[in-house]
Amino acid sequence: MANLKFIRDRILSVKNTKKITEAMRLVAAAKVRRAQEQVTATRPFADRLAQVLYGLQNRLRFEDVDLPLLKQREVKTVGLLVISGDRGLCGAYNSNVIRRAENRAKELQQENLNYKYVLVGRKASQYFQRRDQPINAKYTGLEQVPTAAEASMIADELLSLFLSESVDRVELVYTKFVSLISSRPVVQTLLPLTAQGLEAQDDEIFRLTSRGGNFEVTREKVAPQVTPFPRDMIFEQDPVQILDALLPLYLNNQLLRALQESAASELAARMTAMNNASDNASELISSLTLSYNKARQASITQEILEVVGGAEALSG
Repeated sequence: MANLKFIRDRILSVKNTKKITEAMRLVAAAKVRRAQEQVTATRPFADRLAQVLYGLQNRLRFEDVDLPLLKQREVKTVGLLVISGDRGLCGAYNSNVIRRAENRAKELQQENLNYKYVLVGRKASQYFQRRDQPINAKYTGLEQVPTAAEASMIADELLSLFLSESVDRVELVYTKFVSLISSRPVVQTLLPLTAQGLEAQDDEIFRLTSRGGNFEVTREKVAPQVTPFPRDMIFEQDPVQILDALLPLYLNNQLLRALQESAASELAARMTAMNNASDNASELISSLTLSYNKARQASITQEILEVVGGAEALSG
């Protein structure tokens, strides 16, 4: 009887756990939708910025423009901006991006270069702080759906490090969103900016949909609509000054996109982890229910045998 009670309590506990994991999966799905809406809302600004930069690029030769954010200098120290999450329960999302940042730091050491970390997310901050790594700044407790204000705050720190020549190059280590069940950590150079990096490129918008009761992500290719400025356009300011004012905005936009992709990757990883946990809970409940039924049947059989044995003893 004690065995039956133990199994019954275990089934109830697993059912409660399944309710929690299913709720967390749905919350993550809702946040993915919010992130998707934010990406769509920020697209007009990004497209317009790309169009202006394209027009300036046709008027200027960026290689001949002497601007601080375009200046290539000898690299002695590299700033590594690492984007992780504040929370766990999202599979290998955090460990993958931290491992990629560590490997990049080792590569820089092999090239006899120094490095400094700028860390976004509690997981990366705790990991590198415990290992006494050179940390210049930490950002934790950010919104799970990134905002332009947060991207601007981080970009200001990066600009300060680069313009003060504390670092000679800034590299971004973040998780690129591939699909609902796949993402990969990548390294991208943020500063100094290059003419090739400012060219208008095709983009993708990810949309969370549902089919057959399951979540899935569809992709939509988006080509920015860019046209050159009219040849007779007259600038009130020197085009170089306009470009100097726009480059920080471009950096903010690049950083916001990386934060959005990292957030989408984290939420998708959490959705997948919680979905797997719910499936495992269902299988465990089925297994425990089968064990409970077997134990209950054995108990009933034992009671019947005892009754029959007692009756035979009385009749004898």
